[in-house]
Amino acid sequence: MIVSYMDWNDELSIGIEEIDAQHKVLIALVNRLNDAILERKGSAVTADILAELAQYTKTHFIVEESLMRILGYPDYDDHKQNHENLIQEILNLQEMVGLGKKSINYELLHFLRKWLTHHIMKSDKKLGTYLIKKGIATKYHKSSWLERILG
Repeated sequence: MIVSYMDWNDELSIGIEEIDAQHKVLIALVNRLNDAILERKGSAVTADILAELAQYTKTHFIVEESLMRILGYPDYDDHKQNHENLIQEILNLQEMVGLGKKSINYELLHFLRKWLTHHIMKSDKKLGTYLIKKGIATKYHKSSWLERILG
């Protein structure tokens, strides 16, 4: 049995069920990437997982940035820049992997875990507090597409 590379815990919760569920998906994708490396699935499989992680990350960031704009989040520019920096890092990595100049390895996993943990604990927690003060629902009101994915 493979041990998780990154675990969800309540400390990572920002208090908004929808965003927390999206963060859980991101963590699950990092763990899938770890599993693929451990099981020596090969560069094609790890590249596919990285592409899925990149796409899901973009989707998640769109959700957060939309909420920030709609509710007038004062730190929107800095938060969005953090998002853009990560997306650019992943795109650069994908390009280097595609050219055979870099491989998907534990250096990348360490970077992703560190970035994601730091971003959630600092930027997203601050955002969560702001959104809750603005009256955003903290629980799902209807069945969410994320509930279907996460089971």
